[in-house]
Amino acid sequence: MYMFIDLIFVFFFSLCMLYSLSKVAPALGLVDTPNLRKQHQGRIPLVGGIAVSLALLTYFIHSPNILAHADLFVLCITVLVILGAIDDRFDMPVAPRLLVQAGITILVIANTHMQLDYVGNIFGFGDMHFGPLAPIITILAVIGAINAFNMVDGIDGLLGGLAIITFTGMAIVLNLHALHNLAFVCLVVVAALVPYVMFNLGILGHKRKVFMGDAGSMMIGFVVIWFLLTMTQPDASATMRPVTALWLIGLPLMDMTAIMFRRIKRGQSPFTPDRDHLHHICLNAGIGKTGTLFVICSLAAVFACFGIIGEYIMLPESIMFISFLFTFAVYTYALKKNWPHHIAQTVLNNSPSTLSSIRAVRSPSSTSSSSSVTDEVAKKG
Repeated sequence: MYMFIDLIFVFFFSLCMLYSLSKVAPALGLVDTPNLRKQHQGRIPLVGGIAVSLALLTYFIHSPNILAHADLFVLCITVLVILGAIDDRFDMPVAPRLLVQAGITILVIANTHMQLDYVGNIFGFGDMHFGPLAPIITILAVIGAINAFNMVDGIDGLLGGLAIITFTGMAIVLNLHALHNLAFVCLVVVAALVPYVMFNLGILGHKRKVFMGDAGSMMIGFVVIWFLLTMTQPDASATMRPVTALWLIGLPLMDMTAIMFRRIKRGQSPFTPDRDHLHHICLNAGIGKTGTLFVICSLAAVFACFGIIGEYIMLPESIMFISFLFTFAVYTYALKKNWPHHIAQTVLNNSPSTLSSIRAVRSPSSTSSSSSVTDEVAKKG
């Protein structure tokens, strides 16, 4: 009963913060203004991440015993949210943001000894460890997770939807292992995110629409990787095999990796903004923003379900890892061959009414934040 009350409190606290902060955002300069590359309608408050973070911080400050190292967790989130808010306001360069993210990771390793060392039996030859390379791998993993979720913030509802899928998947796995308290923490994050998705999608009216901003995408990515490290590393009371984590964040991870590889292959910096993400490709294929949101979230849910089922039936880690690599290869090939366009055209030709039921009318509001078009690592993505 008390847990249910906590979820209700977090939900309404997040809702109230979203409403209140959206009113003061223009005075703070935290608004996203349309331009040649940011094609949404109107000046949209960039306070979604701050509001969600305040709801989570309030909960963890009042319930510190529910999460190990809660004080450090709160500190890290606070620093990242402040960094993201400054970036949303003043458009910071990439390097300082990456340095802060790396510094926070080093702080976590030094104070908790939580790092990405154990990767399991992913090749079928026995358990593997990174050993002395673990701290470096951990820094890269944290920066990667933060920016993987940053990069998917491209259309209304997408970042929130993918985050909800990930945290729900983690909650299910934790419940499978009878770690109900930690599973409940994942649901607390979901409760804080749901009001944001409602505002972001305009369910409460377009005039109340808000964007997550870098403050939110950084926070979400960090919380995800914190929980995954807690769940997979032996020194952090591991409960889940590391390979399962790949499936829980499969789509954001694949999208980031594929696009950075394409940028490097073109001789560009991996930080170069472009419109080659999966959501851009789906939109360009004519699927529309509502259909794109449905397709991508459905695909992410399928990935998460595969990971959960594999964890439940104890599918060999090597099979799960090889399956992930195979899926990533198919994903990359499909985007290279523009499968979304061909599939959309096939559906349109065979059943126009079916496609029209999921296609949203394409409009200038097809991007959900400055993240949707700048698309930098650690930048709106």
